[in-house]
Amino acid sequence: MEKKQQICILGSTGSIGTQALEVIEEHSDLYEVYCLTANNRVEELAAQARKFQPAAVVIANEQHYATLQSLLSDMPDIKVYAGARALDEIVEAGPIDMVLTAMVGFAGLSPTIHAIKAGKKICLANKETLVVAGELICELATRYHAPIIPVDSEHSAIFQSLVGEDCNEIAKILLTASGGPFRTLPMSQLAHVTKSDALKHPTWDMGAKITIDSATMMNKGFEVIEAKWLFGVPAERIQVLVHPQSIVHSAVEFADGSVKAQLGVPDMRLPIQYAFSFPQRLSLGGQRLNLYGKSLEFYEPDLEKFRCLALAFESIHRGGNMPCIVNAANEVVNRGFLHDECGFLQMGDIIWETMNRVPWEAHPSYETYVATDKEARRIAAEIMQSK
Repeated sequence: MEKKQQICILGSTGSIGTQALEVIEEHSDLYEVYCLTANNRVEELAAQARKFQPAAVVIANEQHYATLQSLLSDMPDIKVYAGARALDEIVEAGPIDMVLTAMVGFAGLSPTIHAIKAGKKICLANKETLVVAGELICELATRYHAPIIPVDSEHSAIFQSLVGEDCNEIAKILLTASGGPFRTLPMSQLAHVTKSDALKHPTWDMGAKITIDSATMMNKGFEVIEAKWLFGVPAERIQVLVHPQSIVHSAVEFADGSVKAQLGVPDMRLPIQYAFSFPQRLSLGGQRLNLYGKSLEFYEPDLEKFRCLALAFESIHRGGNMPCIVNAANEVVNRGFLHDECGFLQMGDIIWETMNRVPWEAHPSYETYVATDKEARRIAAEIMQSK
């Protein structure tokens, strides 16, 4: 009998993590959970541990350690750990074959680096890892022979479109975007939108942070940065297409002008499963794409209306630690908007001001990224409080 692949899920209680567990459950003959981690959702983590019985669980917020221990006190075979260092150490465990990095934000960078250095296969769903430190991550992945398979639906679509095209240069990447809930809303009304408006994504069911980033289109800016590092294509050859139907998940144009695209229903289980099983395709229960009666529309994004997307492009142009600055400021304003501490349009203003106040460095080290992240958060929070 073939040995089951051992999977560590960083961020198992979030949207990607819970759907990954559905995939593992559907293919329990192939995959097994070795470790589950969460930041604060201790009850959900304990419930997942009871169901999947991993070797270990980690709660990043150490304040919940005693609670988690208590909830799993009758499960002595499950080791319980807490804290950021525990996350870094657990991904290095010998039995682990692949690590799904589904944590949200800058916090996912350090454990991803540790997993790469341990030579694990990385199923990358934490976009901030490449946004903040793309050059470093790519260098480490090459040095430690750690494959990185993208899980984002768009980057998975590009990855799938490139299978069998190893010798062919990419002329252009066509990165699709739904346009979010405010695609057709006049700019004059954006100042008055609420978090409940922004959280109503028209096609995808995602966590709050990424849903807000989709509403501002900062999410798409980050995906351009990701695509640059994942596929070695300069930002000038990455074109963002607003595609409201979310059927074409992204495409690649080649030298001869032909375009290959990946289409499907908006179901994150598909790219998650493909990352697990690559190069194989496994059966997957659920809805199938029916193109009868469907129209496919594509529009150019409005960079004035969606300023955050323009700021992401600006950060790519400046390079160095600028994407790290933008990411940190965005995490602050995203949380601020969700807690009614700033308005929708103010998010872009605060990010722009932070970009111009945090020291820029052309060739950052890991230590520089950590210091930059801390300083950018401090400045963005200060600006937000003064608004």
